[in-house]
Amino acid sequence: MHFEDFELDPRLLRVLDTKGIETPTMIQREAIPALFEGRDMVAVAQTGTGKTLAYALPALMRLAEGRVQRNMMLVLAPTRELAQQVHGVIAELGKAVGIRCAAVYGGTGFGPQIDALKKGVGIVVATPGRLLDHMRRGNARFDDLMILVLDEADRMLDMGFLPDIKSIIRKLPEQRQTVMCSATFPREIARLSEEFLREPQRIEVGQIAKPVDAVRQMLYPVHPERKLGLLKTMLREKNVDSAMIFLRTKPRTERVAKALRKDGFKVQAIHGDRSQRQRNEALAGFRSGKYRFLVATDVAARGLDIQAVSHVINYDIPENPDDYIHRIGRTARASAEGDAVTFVTPADMLPLEAIERALGKNLPRADWEGAVPVISLYQPPGVQTGRKRRGITHRRRRGRLLG
Repeated sequence: MHFEDFELDPRLLRVLDTKGIETPTMIQREAIPALFEGRDMVAVAQTGTGKTLAYALPALMRLAEGRVQRNMMLVLAPTRELAQQVHGVIAELGKAVGIRCAAVYGGTGFGPQIDALKKGVGIVVATPGRLLDHMRRGNARFDDLMILVLDEADRMLDMGFLPDIKSIIRKLPEQRQTVMCSATFPREIARLSEEFLREPQRIEVGQIAKPVDAVRQMLYPVHPERKLGLLKTMLREKNVDSAMIFLRTKPRTERVAKALRKDGFKVQAIHGDRSQRQRNEALAGFRSGKYRFLVATDVAARGLDIQAVSHVINYDIPENPDDYIHRIGRTARASAEGDAVTFVTPADMLPLEAIERALGKNLPRADWEGAVPVISLYQPPGVQTGRKRRGITHRRRRGRLLG
């Protein structure tokens, strides 16, 4: 199957052709025909499967059929980086059919965004918080809205955007097409879809919340105070061509980046306290190879198109399995192989259990000289941990001692 089979506007096909995009992905094959019909939809598929084109192409076809009005389409995204990336895709396609697109997100000045919104554009791509600021100031109205897209909806809920999303949606016309894209489908997403979508078609493609087989996963049991030394040793290994290093908090991210930089590593940091210019420069430098290592919070775990990352290192184990899946999904992209390394301390038993339970297996432990005992609380089906005495099973706390 090729994109020509969807009977797309020839101008859109020319843009795809210049980028060498000919064959639609599975989510695109499923979603595009249904969205052409104007139906509401919940699309559940992993990050990197082509969801942006899946909703952008039919939306642009619909908008280009009539007279272009102001703010006919709104795309909400959880992070500035994803908003930038989605804006870049839609703006290029929209230009081909005469529809302008504006990006609205925090970390930059209000002035250019106010000018774009008041001048009028066909499509707005925005983060919820900044858009709600504009709406409350009277800078943005959506009286002519036809299409609403909630991109990475599960991540927006994780980041606490639900109140903002509800405030925004209540100000939108009820007669519209609503598309919800998500990498997972938790109960919160189901409730949101019931509240704001009309009889949506649900499309679920591929294994959800499972890492690809090409990712080699390994745990390094370690005392907290030895993490930095272990990381430096690991980054000096010749096979670590490039790495994304994830931490839980912004201050820890900054401290680790500075410590690595002091030791001569080509590293840059990305987190919520850095300006948008700094974040853009860090991503551009990492993509170009100027920096071999990117130290980041989970702001960089989803939605970013970064190729050729040989390693993902979880300096801090993520607190939930979805974040783990999205972090390690930064490597082994485009049919390549990759390594995902997670540092675990004796205090990390609960998040480790959640991750292993979601994966359905215990992750292998590296036998290195600084390894410490770490309890594994998850037991895969069929693993016996107790022993029977006189008809009674005695267990030492569910779990195994692994080091």
